[in-house]
Amino acid sequence: MPVITLSNPPGVRPPATRYSHAALVTGPHRRLVISGQVGQAPDGSVAADGAAQIAQAYANLQAVLAGHGMGIADVVKTTAFLTDRALIPAYRAARDALFATHAPASTLLVVAGLADPRWQVEIEAEAAQ
Repeated sequence: MPVITLSNPPGVRPPATRYSHAALVTGPHRRLVISGQVGQAPDGSVAADGAAQIAQAYANLQAVLAGHGMGIADVVKTTAFLTDRALIPAYRAARDALFATHAPASTLLVVAGLADPRWQVEIEAEAAQ
């Protein structure tokens, strides 16, 4: 079982919301690299609402983790891509709720677009166990 040490070292401004600047994974472990998950449901539908897409992307992420015997506590890094700055508060609220007791390393980018013009969010992650 790996040891995951989340940290916010001195010399770096503390995070403004629920994430850590670094995640150190030590010991024998499994590493899972998860492709970007978008706000598309298993039936192929895509909600028009950005907050709903964020919720679906996180649901998809949790399904991939579960499919490998992992959960949110195993996530060491996330990267999120949003197509609209106005979605940042909804994204942060969803992330903070999901990672309420765990704060993995995190990067957030605002981009011009994603592969499908209906998509407003894409979230990728890495997990270790």
